[in-house]
This record gives sequence, C-alpha cells and structure tokens, in this order.
Amino acid sequence: RSKGAVDRFGGIDVFLNNAGIEGATGPRIDVSPIDAFDKVMSVNVRGAWLGIKYVAPEMIKRGRGSIVISSSVAGLIAYPGGSAYIASKHALVGIARCAALEYARDNIRVNTVNPAPVESRMMRSIEEGLAPGAAAAAKAHVRGTIPLGRYAEVGDIVKVMLFLSCDESRCCTGACYLADGGITST
Repeated sequence: RSKGAVDRFGGIDVFLNNAGIEGATGPRIDVSPIDAFDKVMSVNVRGAWLGIKYVAPEMIKRGRGSIVISSSVAGLIAYPGGSAYIASKHALVGIARCAALEYARDNIRVNTVNPAPVESRMMRSIEEGLAPGAAAAAKAHVRGTIPLGRYAEVGDIVKVMLFLSCDESRCCTGACYLADGGITST
C-alpha cells in the first residue's frame, strides 16, 4: 500500500507502476496452462490496477501526480508464442487510457512506457521459450526485427520514465511512449 511512502515522504508525486512477469511462452495459445495465463494477468494487470487504486487517492490529496505504467511494445503489437504476456500488456494500455481520463480533473497524469526488447533476465526467458535450446538464435531473430538493430538498455527506458515523471511532461496523459528502436514503424 501507499501508506509507507506517505508517512516517510509526506505524499506521493510519482508512481512507477512496474510489476510484471512474462509467463510461459510457446508456439500456440493451447500449449499454455490456464493457471499460467491467470498468473500473468493477476500480476501484470491486477497488480497495475491495484497500484492505481491505492496511489490515486493520495495524489488527489496533493492535487497532482504522475503515474507511469510499464507496458511493452507487446501492448501495441503481437507475435506468436506470448498470448498471456501480450494480452496483459494490451490491457495496461487500456487501463492507462481509462485512468488518464478518470483522473485528469485531479491533475493526475497516467501514461505507459512501451519498450521493445530490453537487455534483461526477462528477455532471456522469452528467447528460451520462443526457441527452446536455441535462445541465441531467437535473440538474433528478434534483434533483426528492430530497425535500430539492438535491444534497449534499461537506462534507455528509465530516461523516458523520468521525462514522464517531471513537470516537463505536464501536458502528457493517456499516451503510450515508445522506446522501441523503431519496431512499431515496420
């Protein structure tokens, strides 16, 4: 809950809603167990929804705020093998847009950051799921679909999140901010 931050810092100005798991990956929807799908939706979607539910009242008290939700390029496009993850990331875009409208009158901005693959443990797991035993080949394939020809670094994404957290973005709400190396341009 947000109470610890309120007690320690006197309120909440920015909330980085960044919980998420990739879940099982496989060649088709029918290979994933239902409980695996439910877990991804629970962590990625319900977790983000609960975060907003508990942080928004604290931001309303302050008369302002910025909520930045980690989505993914998978929230805007799809690829075979990741239906639960992709569905959850699409849902985050919908939640952000809805919350942006609901809280605009309270001067609370809500946006998503939608990166393409990021050099991370999660991408290693996804690569292995897409090509069991051939993760390096999967990575090369995915990298080949990115016009800039590389995965993002964590710092690339943090800079977009910092922009959305500060006053320079005071007119930005209800939008998806891409850090995708051009992948959605193709």
